[in-house]
Amino acid sequence: MSRIVSLLVFSTVFSMLALAGSWSGKLLDANCYDQQKQASACSATSETTAFALDAAGKIYKLDAAGNSKASEALKNRADRATDPAKPESKEVMAQVTGTEQDGTIAVESIDVR
Repeated sequence: MSRIVSLLVFSTVFSMLALAGSWSGKLLDANCYDQQKQASACSATSETTAFALDAAGKIYKLDAAGNSKASEALKNRADRATDPAKPESKEVMAQVTGTEQDGTIAVESIDVR
């Protein structure tokens, strides 16, 4: 019996890992995108609270935890860390790892450039 339970747990863990994915693209202000429907007009800023990712033309929203992680990463990104007085670049690129369901990514990690 314990062997069957171990096998079920093992297969569940690996099936969850198989669903994890990685996306790269432009970080957007999700509220702006919902109104404008144009990724080019909705770059994320340090004031953004809801984020989306434009990955190869497909828009994914980030979950609540992902929004917090993106906000923190945006404020601490490498080009600002060396000179905080330097103005933010217009286009913010990000690498997001997590699981996607119905167009929303449950973010495990995010790297903002």
